[in-house]
Amino acid sequence: MERTNQAAQQFADWLRDQLTRRGYDLRPKGGGQTRFAKDSGIGGATISRILSGQGATDTAVLAKLASSLHLPLGEVLVRAGILDETELRAVQHPTPGARRITPEQAARELGIEDDQQRRLFISMTETLQRTPSPPTEETGSAAEQ
Repeated sequence: MERTNQAAQQFADWLRDQLTRRGYDLRPKGGGQTRFAKDSGIGGATISRILSGQGATDTAVLAKLASSLHLPLGEVLVRAGILDETELRAVQHPTPGARRITPEQAARELGIEDDQQRRLFISMTETLQRTPSPPTEETGSAAEQ
C-alpha cells in the first residue's frame, strides 16, 4: 500500500511540474487546474484527484494527459506507475519469434474478413514461407549447381 501511495504522489509531483512548465498557474485561485481540465477534456475533479496524490489508473485519462502534454503515452504510463521501464520496452520492442502464428491467425488478427481476400492472403503467405531464399555467394545460383 505504501508503494502505491508513493507512486501516486510521485506522479502528482511530476504532473504538477509538467503543468507549471507549460504555464498553468496551480496556486490556489491561480485557475491553472481548471484551465488545464478544460484544455485537456479531463474532468476537473479527476485532475484535482491526480494532483492531490490519489493516482490515476484509467488509461483513457492517461491517454488524454499524454496527448494534452504532447508526450508519448508510454512515458505517462511509466510515470503513473502503470508500467515500469522494462515492461514498456517489452511492449515497444517485442522479442522476435516469441510467438509464431499461422497464416489463418494472422489474417484474423489483421481483420481480413472477406473469404476470398482471406484465402488469397493465406495462399500468398504460405507461398512466401516456401519460397527459397535468394542465392548467396556461398550457395551460388541454381544454374551453377
